[in-house]
Amino acid sequence: MFKNVLLTSLVGLACVSVFACGALGQNSAAPEPAAGIEIARHEQEFSSARIEPARMDGQAGIAVLFTGTHDLHYYASPKTAPAPGFELKVEAKSAAFDFSKAVFPKWQIITDPVGTKVEVYAGDFTIFVPITVAKAQAQTGAADVEVKITGITCTSLLCLPPFEKTLQAKIDWRDRDSWRQISLEAPGDTGAAAPAAAGPSYATWFALTLAFVAGVILNIMPCVLPVIPLKVLGIFEQARQSKARCIALGLSFCLGIVLFFAALAVLNIILRLGYGTVFQWGDHFRNPAFLVGMAMLMVVLALFMFGVFTVTPPSSIAGKAGPGKGLAGSAAMGFLAALLSTPCSFAILTAAFAWAQTQKLPLATVAILLIGAGMAAPYAILTSIPSLLKFLPKAGRWSELFKQTMGFVLLIVAVWLVAALPKARSNAVLYFGVILAFCVWMWGGWVTFSTPAARKWVIRTIAAVLAVAAGLWLLPPGKADAIDWQPYDAARIDGAVKQQRPVLIEFMADWCLTCKAVEKTVYARRDIAGLIKAKSVLAIKGDTTLRQNPASVDLKELYREPGVPVSILFVPDKNEPVRLHGLLIGAELKELLEKLPDKK
Repeated sequence: MFKNVLLTSLVGLACVSVFACGALGQNSAAPEPAAGIEIARHEQEFSSARIEPARMDGQAGIAVLFTGTHDLHYYASPKTAPAPGFELKVEAKSAAFDFSKAVFPKWQIITDPVGTKVEVYAGDFTIFVPITVAKAQAQTGAADVEVKITGITCTSLLCLPPFEKTLQAKIDWRDRDSWRQISLEAPGDTGAAAPAAAGPSYATWFALTLAFVAGVILNIMPCVLPVIPLKVLGIFEQARQSKARCIALGLSFCLGIVLFFAALAVLNIILRLGYGTVFQWGDHFRNPAFLVGMAMLMVVLALFMFGVFTVTPPSSIAGKAGPGKGLAGSAAMGFLAALLSTPCSFAILTAAFAWAQTQKLPLATVAILLIGAGMAAPYAILTSIPSLLKFLPKAGRWSELFKQTMGFVLLIVAVWLVAALPKARSNAVLYFGVILAFCVWMWGGWVTFSTPAARKWVIRTIAAVLAVAAGLWLLPPGKADAIDWQPYDAARIDGAVKQQRPVLIEFMADWCLTCKAVEKTVYARRDIAGLIKAKSVLAIKGDTTLRQNPASVDLKELYREPGVPVSILFVPDKNEPVRLHGLLIGAELKELLEKLPDKK
């Protein structure tokens, strides 16, 4: 009995040993997946990624495996990402391999809070990076592979800061036949647009309704409201004999109004087709130049609403607003009524026309015509029901207050547009907005109707030159992104210094005017930015705006500096960094950068 038990135990032990050895042998041949890293996290939402070698359709490569919750998503298309370049990007590099472009899976379609269809990746998904060439180093053993992942993540409530993550792993090319097989569902081009929604969206109908309402609002502007009863009474005088004649003349008058807006629609078509002014939905709000231009336009229009300046048609045109005769004359009166409404409706018309420029051509045309229909609607009603004339409100202080209220609404829109800009650029735009408002005030408030022409010309020339100079100074094209600034990270700085990589830290604060001057006079220079890139300098932005910021703490406790601005340059093979204080550091910084070795 004892011998049987002992024999059974030995046989079982032998089987376990053989199984274990087989498993160890199998594991030694199979690739070992790299440890994953967390890409982003907000409360209960998260997403992480890891890489491992894989095969797809007979092609060897690297699989990037994402795992996370469904509400936290990445953007698949540059056209619908929150800003240009923020779509999900995956790039692999290795001394032993050459890689082709990443192959992305089929995206998902979500509807963002403003009703736009957006292509995203969310939850669990895989991206494949094919290997095109295995070099000689790959044949000798395990080789290092690095995968860089960049983009931005958002939830249904907010967007997290843009990220750049790096994954590293070792893969053995000799074991490629045992790499795991994967497949992607309908790989697609991430640059393609999202499928169009069936039928018009609620946002489109809402915008068209607002266009009609905007046309109605034109009739209650201070310089338009008194015109309505006069024009309608003129029609009644011509049509005493017949109500049908009155209605016909009233419709002709309305047609004249619509013709004025039809002329604007034709102008819009000429601009779009003749000059190629074509926008995809949402693209204009991702263009910093468009955002800046629209924000400043809203500021100027708000000043118009406040009465800082006025826009009047030539007296030769305004003087022709006398009563017309017949249907043609009534239509001409309507056209002139719309034209003469421009002094008070200038802001609304300009804003509506600018919006129409950003829509598809048929929608833009319909929107502009609907503004005309909205303005004509009260005339059509009043000529059809003359008894309503006695209920019209008289122009007075209430209408002027309404106009000024609309000015504050325009300022809110301007702030919203500026808030969509990168922080480094939005501050400069706010400063420029104040200077532009001052220049507009000079233009309209420093002169009167009786001001001599020469003096008026001098004042307005100074205002225009000051506005242009401020724009050239505060809004230089492309300079805000000349240096690839990275957020302050003490661990990253220490790692770069240990690797003998030069590191430049600019300590600044939003409330520091001297820091703004350093940005413009030093770090906006092309030669400085070029040297930072050529020498592979890690550029760090140390934001000390708030006391609890990590950069604020280290500036005081680690670097023992009393305040900002200060720039610190870590030079390889030197124990102590170079410290640059004050405003005039451009020449010294350039000399230090030139002495650094070129990047390998």
